[in-house]
This record gives sequence, structure tokens and C-alpha cells, in this order.
Amino acid sequence: MRQYLLPSSALFLTLAMLPVAHAEDSASARMTGAPKTHDPFAYDTTLTARDPLRWAFSQESIWNTPIGSGAKYVPADLETPAGGTLSADEILIILTPNEPLMELYENDAGWDKTKDRMKITGGLFGRYPIPRSFEVSPDTWQGFTPNSTTAILMPDRKTLFQTQPFAHGKDAPYATSGFTFPDADIIGDGYYGAHGGSGLSAMGGTLRIDELTPTSGPIRHTLKIEFDITRNVYHDDQTKGLRWPDIKEDGVGHVACGKNRTKLSPIPKACRMGALFAIPAATNLDDFKFETLPGKMLAKALQDYGAYYVDGNDFNAFAIATEWSPAGRFTTAFKKNWGFDFRSVKTDNPWARDVAKIFAALNIVDNNSPTSIGGGGTPRAPLAPPFSK
Repeated sequence: MRQYLLPSSALFLTLAMLPVAHAEDSASARMTGAPKTHDPFAYDTTLTARDPLRWAFSQESIWNTPIGSGAKYVPADLETPAGGTLSADEILIILTPNEPLMELYENDAGWDKTKDRMKITGGLFGRYPIPRSFEVSPDTWQGFTPNSTTAILMPDRKTLFQTQPFAHGKDAPYATSGFTFPDADIIGDGYYGAHGGSGLSAMGGTLRIDELTPTSGPIRHTLKIEFDITRNVYHDDQTKGLRWPDIKEDGVGHVACGKNRTKLSPIPKACRMGALFAIPAATNLDDFKFETLPGKMLAKALQDYGAYYVDGNDFNAFAIATEWSPAGRFTTAFKKNWGFDFRSVKTDNPWARDVAKIFAALNIVDNNSPTSIGGGGTPRAPLAPPFSK
């Protein structure tokens, strides 16, 4: 059933009566560290522990730090996409440490549409616990050359191996990828990893399968967004088009940034790879008159936690990083829960209009830094609880 935004007086009661859309939601809600509340806008302050597989990285991580009262905002002035509104950059999260080890070989196709990502063209990267049944191929992925940014939990249940662009044929005995990145500790700060445009984490900031559902409660971490680098990203010789916590320049940044901008206003200098975007604290979300409940839930997350700009894309649409794992896909769960697609190739439907309002309202937290993550001050949301033993 298609779900639209309800009057606040009826919202909580109606959500409490909604059936669970699929078994994964029910199981996740029972796990340690999963929100128990059905209220989509009230944080569960009773949580005393969390499972790192469901809610990774330290309390102090950029991925878990809420926006603070000291945040200083500057308008992002993003250009509104004309050919569609929202896409999903599907992040491959493989948390199956007990699976038999699979060989991962080098492949040189990268983002070249004329090459085959499924072929072995180089040496062995290593052996990793990947289910044989997890197919990531042209038959299952979206688009011609998705980023396929990947995090794989190793048998020690602590180390995250990170790579892109990952590929694995149906029941194939091996997988391929193009690049590897430094490992991360699932209970560490998790800043960095396999996003090629920024060097930031694969797993961090990703919308998980059991988030943004009618029964999940509010999102409790920072998100990751992407948009057209040729229309919205500032670049000069001094900044190189990046800012903290970004650690690398996008491969085409020096020639692509801003070249296709059609807005008369110049790109703000703050709008660079690695920027933390958020809806300003003074904004009343009710003024948006959201048409869908997930639209308002997403807006709340972007006001309370924000989103890091982690990769450019080569098409004129906004994108949000979402999970694709052996357990399923966020985009599939979203459609089951709400009755419409997360991706919107059109600009004139309730979800697309909500997303357009959200991105138009985004500012940049200009004082986000290692000493004032999220702008510093009093956090807008409760801090992440400690990990379960």
C-alpha cells in the first residue's frame, strides 16, 4: 500500500498498527542496538548497547556524530536535476565472516563501459568470506558501471576489507575488483575506505536495509550523498575541490568541477568533496509540507546528522548511498515498505517533490573539522551507545 504523510495526531497510532512488511524488519527490530520505537521522529533513549554489525564505528566517528549547536551553515545552492531526482549508490556490505574464503582477483575494467568487469585481468588480491550465492553482475546491478563500493567483514569479525568496483558472477568460484583500500576496524572510527572520489568509508553513512521503514524509528547516523560534480562542486588550485575529512581529489575533479553549471549563481566555495551537508537547525520541517512520511524521516536525519558528499556522479541526479548485501537490498525493502520506488527517474511525484525540497534546503556545515565534528556544541541527537559485549 502506498504510504503518504499522515496528520501528526494520527501518525503514531497508525504506524503502531501497520503490519511488518517482511521478515528482515522483524528480525532486525529484535537485535541488540536496533531501535524499538515505532515513532519515526523520537529517538529511543533506553538503548544501552549496540551490535557493530548493525550500527558500526565508535561513538566519536564522523558517521555517528550528530550536528551540534555550534554548527555554522552556508547555503549549498545545489542545482536541481532536470532528468530525474534521486538515484541510489548501492554499497556492497558483506558481513558473512563464517563463509568459506573466496579468491578475489584484479580486474582492469574500472568504469569503462566497453570492458568486462567479470574477467580476471591481474593478480590475486586475497581470499575473503563471500557467499557463492551473492551475485553482483550486469544481470543484477543498476546502470552500466556502478561504483560497487564494497566492505567485507573478515573472519576475525572486526576487520573490514574495502574495495571497488566489486563483481561476482552467479555461483562463480571467484570474484573481481579493481582497487583495494586500507582496512578499517568495525569498532574504530571508520573514517576512510573505498569511496574513490573522496577516500571515505564504504560502510559508514550507508542506509541499511532495516532503516527508513515505518517501524524503524529515526535514522541514527550520518548519511552519504552524491551529485553531479560538473554542476555543483567548487574547485581551485588551493582547495583542489576537497575539504576535511576528504583525503583525495576526485579523478576528474580538476577538469570537471562546475563546467556544466547552468545556475546563474556561482558555486559556493564551501561546496567541495568531503563537505558535510545538513538542513539548518532553525528550519521547521513542517514548513516543507511533506507529501510522504519517508520524506520527512529523511529530512530529520539530514537536519540532526547531515550527510557527507563522498563521490561525484556523471549524471544529473542526486544520489544516496544504500545497502546491497547477501541479506537483500535497501531499495527492495523500501518499495515493500512504502509502495513506491526509492529511485525516482521523474521529477513530478510525491516522493520526488519531497526529495527536491530536501536537497534545495541543504546547507554546508562550514566549521565541520577534526576538533568540531558536526560543528561542535550540544548534539541534536543522543550519542551512540557502547557496543554490546
